[in-house]
Amino acid sequence: MLVLAIGSLFVVPEFKDIWQNLWSEEMMFSLKLSMGTGLISTIMVMGFALPIGYTLSRFEFFGKGFVKTIIDLPVAFPELVLGLCLLLLFGNSFVSRCMEMIGLKFVFTKQGVVAAQFFTALPYASRIMKSTFDYIDPRLEFVSRSLGYSMFQTFINVSLPLAKNGCLAATVISFARCIGTFGTVLILAGGSYMKTEVLPVTLYLNISYGNMGMALTSGIVLMVVSFAAIYIFERAEVGF
Repeated sequence: MLVLAIGSLFVVPEFKDIWQNLWSEEMMFSLKLSMGTGLISTIMVMGFALPIGYTLSRFEFFGKGFVKTIIDLPVAFPELVLGLCLLLLFGNSFVSRCMEMIGLKFVFTKQGVVAAQFFTALPYASRIMKSTFDYIDPRLEFVSRSLGYSMFQTFINVSLPLAKNGCLAATVISFARCIGTFGTVLILAGGSYMKTEVLPVTLYLNISYGNMGMALTSGIVLMVVSFAAIYIFERAEVGF
């Protein structure tokens, strides 16, 4: 049934209609915005997920269980709730005023799209990186430290190379989550036509308008991007 459900997305639409919609101004805008914000968000996610995952895996500290729960919490509740939390944080608060002083405004802006994608994907990447470092033998790091490397040098030269597959997996999953994020983006950045319109928003808006051709096209593009990301990850694991 799952295969039939996915396959129906490619069987229902007419190729001519899909081709026309694919090169439309709206689709080009949506695709460029999704890819651009997705790449930026993924880089930011990995920049935070690496130290978070390593810290949770290697160190014991007061409140560690609470920190793990907070990081994992967005995985458990709907994206709409996360979007609402971010809207309250960045809407009209002390934090938002501080951000605006340095030129960052997240509500109903493209910057808000990046923020929504970042906070949605970060828990997934952090969990993957923690699991990755859990499977790396700490004795290898102890040997490196005993031979003269500092903790940072050990992380760069020993831990990180051993965690390369996990890093790749976290990057791919993060990018796929960023591209597919809908609820958080809708609440924080809005679903503004040709402004904050990423691919999931394009699908939503066109279903609302009754334009099934454009909605199906955006669905196919999302499916292809996700498939390509997973395929690249699988090929990288076995070696090209």
